[in-house]
Amino acid sequence: MQLKVPASFRPDETMQLRVPPEGIPGATPDDIPGTEDISGADGLPGSDASSHISDTSDKRRKGRKALRPSLRSRLLTAARARLAPLLAALAPLLARLAPHLRRMRPQYPRPGRTDWRRWIPSWRQSAGAVLASLGLSTMFLVVAYAATDVPQNLNSYATQQDNVYFWADGTPMARTGWVQRQAMPLKDIPEDVRWAVLAAENASFYSDPGISFKGISRALFRTVGQGDTQGGSTITQQYVKNVYLNQSQTLRRKFTEAMIALKLDNQMSKDDILEGYLNTSWFGRGTYGIQRAAQAYYGKDVSQLNASEGAFLAGLLKGAGLYDPTLSGTNRARAVERWSWTLDRMVDIGKLSKAERATYKKFPEPLKTNPLYDTGEQSDYLVQLAAQYAKKSGGIPEKDFDLGGYQIYTTFDKNRERELTDAVTKARAKAVKDDPKNSRTAHYGAASVAADGRIVAVYGGPDHRTQGYNESNATTVPAGSAFLPFVYAAGLEHGVHKTRDEEATPVTGDTVYDGDDDIPVTTPEGPYWDRSGRKVAASNDGDRSYGKISLHRALALSVNTPFMQLGLDTGLDKVRATAESAGLLPSSLGAQVPALSLGSSTPSAIRMASGYTTFDAEGRHTEPYSVRRITHNGTSLPLDQPKPRRALDADTAGAVTSALTDSFRTAHPGDAPADAKVAGKAGTTQDDKAAWYVGTAKSVSTAVVVYRIDLAKSLEPLPLEGIDGKGDKSVPYDIWSQAMKPLG
Repeated sequence: MQLKVPASFRPDETMQLRVPPEGIPGATPDDIPGTEDISGADGLPGSDASSHISDTSDKRRKGRKALRPSLRSRLLTAARARLAPLLAALAPLLARLAPHLRRMRPQYPRPGRTDWRRWIPSWRQSAGAVLASLGLSTMFLVVAYAATDVPQNLNSYATQQDNVYFWADGTPMARTGWVQRQAMPLKDIPEDVRWAVLAAENASFYSDPGISFKGISRALFRTVGQGDTQGGSTITQQYVKNVYLNQSQTLRRKFTEAMIALKLDNQMSKDDILEGYLNTSWFGRGTYGIQRAAQAYYGKDVSQLNASEGAFLAGLLKGAGLYDPTLSGTNRARAVERWSWTLDRMVDIGKLSKAERATYKKFPEPLKTNPLYDTGEQSDYLVQLAAQYAKKSGGIPEKDFDLGGYQIYTTFDKNRERELTDAVTKARAKAVKDDPKNSRTAHYGAASVAADGRIVAVYGGPDHRTQGYNESNATTVPAGSAFLPFVYAAGLEHGVHKTRDEEATPVTGDTVYDGDDDIPVTTPEGPYWDRSGRKVAASNDGDRSYGKISLHRALALSVNTPFMQLGLDTGLDKVRATAESAGLLPSSLGAQVPALSLGSSTPSAIRMASGYTTFDAEGRHTEPYSVRRITHNGTSLPLDQPKPRRALDADTAGAVTSALTDSFRTAHPGDAPADAKVAGKAGTTQDDKAAWYVGTAKSVSTAVVVYRIDLAKSLEPLPLEGIDGKGDKSVPYDIWSQAMKPLG
């Protein structure tokens, strides 16, 4: 190809020739200047050269990718295609409105005005701005309402409750848990109390949409205008804040609160919202919910409150720190004023008659302190026993129990618990004074159990926070001679066998046995040999010999040797079965050897007391229990309570009780009136590892044990070395007698 340059071309000019890929439209190779020279240049025919050029051009086009339209252009194209019919239909209307829309278009600054007047909007401009703002705001609120969901999960404080434990008389004993809350059904909250809260907080609750536009406006003005926050929330909004949100005072939180409140008002009934609000609100003194508030300020359930007391509690919702009258005189003045206003407000809204209002002239003074105190010292041991029993007998899973909301009504008698604790505390203090060295390792366990199985008092240790295990429930030391009544009962029940094949010979209290010290025990085949090849013999306390002695008198005097032989004659298996039937746990009975009859078993104080109640109850035994009733948020739960069963024949139980009565009278004459039904027996061990006293008075049996263990070294009991006292006035008996007073 040759390029012909015009004659006017100057050397300093640059020319560029662009030929489209498809060639020059309508041109033939002959029309293109210089094409005849192509064949001359390449030595090829003209047609072949043209074909060569075309092929090369096609290859170049195939090597390039076609440009793809952008996403935006594709969306616009699709939108135009879809909107084209609609625009075509609206075209006449838009044409008719166009002049009016052009007139409404704001001209700003305004023409025809001078100076500052040019910048003042016309009424049309102002009205348009207001309407546009209202439209945009409405659209925003509609979108926000649709986009807001009621949270599925409540916050942690809305779900947590405490478990409350009550004494046998129904008064609060202790509580466990991080918060003081108990949810109550709305039906259990008196109507006057409900309306006292509504009158003080939100009288229009049952008619409003869940939010207060006036209150929100006031709160917005205060927050934005003065950097402060102001109330004005409905009860629905406050409930939303309690259970779904937090207490932060921000515009974002308030807006979210309002949106959720609107939606919640459409999803829940007003009664359900009010119930949730009353059960989650803060009332001060560490309490959440009106039930705990009623107990904290008035010591009674919310169901027992009247309108006057309800009006005071309603005032606390404004701020317990400002309206608790026990905190300061100023607080009391505020509380009285708020209380009076609330009652007057109830009259104004028609929820309290003027006549009833006139009866509430005196301010209902709350308690000085919260009776729902935390656990500590002895109450921890009581709570531990009750919680274990409640979960087992109530069939409550551990995880459910930990969520709280349970009310556990125990069998513990407040007065007996105080007397028992005081008695042990005095004994402990005396030991520290008399024998500081040995007293450091001294331990005291005690329990009182009624004949019907109720555990009425226990002493578990000095303080559960420093000593976690419960000494009243520990199976640590042998029962010693306090176990002899069970051997006696087995002999009376089953008789004895002097030979293997003969029938059992009946035994009575008058049956005579050898009471001498160190008498070897025998079997039908001869002496009983232990594994070391020595004859087994029993020893009496003080190595004293009594000669021939009746079983009744042997028990009254606590002579050991007759009962070791009686155990073998009756059968150790029957002794073991009798002890179990009377209330001792199989796990505490130990090896089935002659020493079983002399108290090698290690029952707890609770079980020893329970066993002695079987004798007092004419042979009927009821398993010891510590909980008489359980409710969950006021609803009673089924409880598998133990039932009395026949453990011993009534005559057998009567004979044992008679011997124990003589034992008490012999050892402690004059400590009880002659007509008082008091039975009891001391328990000592041959190696001086434990000292007991177990006795019954007024259908309550109490067991006291004293022992020594150095917990820093081992769990092996140490010799008492006189710390238990000596003679009939032993330390266990002193504790028992003080705890059981009066014995008559």
